[in-house]
Amino acid sequence: MLFRGIKSGIQSFANRSLVRLKASRSEIESKQKELMSRGLPKRKSITGVNQIVVVASGKGGVGKSTTAVNLAVALKLLNPNKTVGLLDTDIFGPSIPLMMNVQESPLLTKENKMIPLVNYGVACMSMGFLVDEKSPVVWRGLMVMSAIEKLLRQVDWGSLDYLIVDTPPGTGDTQLSLIQNIPITGVLLVTTPQKAALQVTQRGAVLFQKLEVPVIGIVENMSHVVCPNCQHSSSLYGHGTKDLASNLGISLLQEIPLDPAITKYTDSGKPVVIAEPDSVQALAYKTLGRRVCEFLATQEMNSN
Repeated sequence: MLFRGIKSGIQSFANRSLVRLKASRSEIESKQKELMSRGLPKRKSITGVNQIVVVASGKGGVGKSTTAVNLAVALKLLNPNKTVGLLDTDIFGPSIPLMMNVQESPLLTKENKMIPLVNYGVACMSMGFLVDEKSPVVWRGLMVMSAIEKLLRQVDWGSLDYLIVDTPPGTGDTQLSLIQNIPITGVLLVTTPQKAALQVTQRGAVLFQKLEVPVIGIVENMSHVVCPNCQHSSSLYGHGTKDLASNLGISLLQEIPLDPAITKYTDSGKPVVIAEPDSVQALAYKTLGRRVCEFLATQEMNSN
């Protein structure tokens, strides 16, 4: 009897401790969310812009900018009557000037707002238009935030249906500044199937979910190779991205193959959706564009 009483007491204590632990974790998460949002500026729309899609990644080198470029151009091809913009917020390593083949300096309006450069029907803005391509940007955090603010507020976009925002990798100042300052319609997470990339993609997804920014889904780059002769598809790294998407409760929107054509056309400033519009690679980006359009249409319907 004594043993049973001791065992029952221990079990009761353990159960109470577990309840307190669960409550404690919930309180910690609630406190973290409160601290992250405390004193943040009210989100203010960008003049003339209807819907904003942020393209993000945890790690660098996963094809995020390539995805942003091909998505923007695909949206324009799929919806010729819609207006599309592309904003490059990677201050230290802007890629949009090369990938969109636009190198000029932007003109200014009478209100001293920059006029985006246009190619393939897409209006583009990047820090790469404002600095010499061979000169490094050696700035501290406050200057970077000031530059991002100017890219957000000092650009005359006219009237845009969709603005695609290409971000630097990670979950740092740029991402937080965007989340805090503008109403984001949805975030597209780009990753490759390797475990190292998936781990940081998960962190990025959790960040956006905690700050109540809708996640459109995940794009898996370099997911497979397609034989040019028989068109057989072979997976390279397994199915970790599908598992991650399932665990996070979000969609795996598209799997983009690893193909030298994508790199070749990207480096030449001509996105594959323009260079080879009927190729497997281009069709993958166009399918992604359709799925993003469906998400945006649903969001707009819900907001009305």
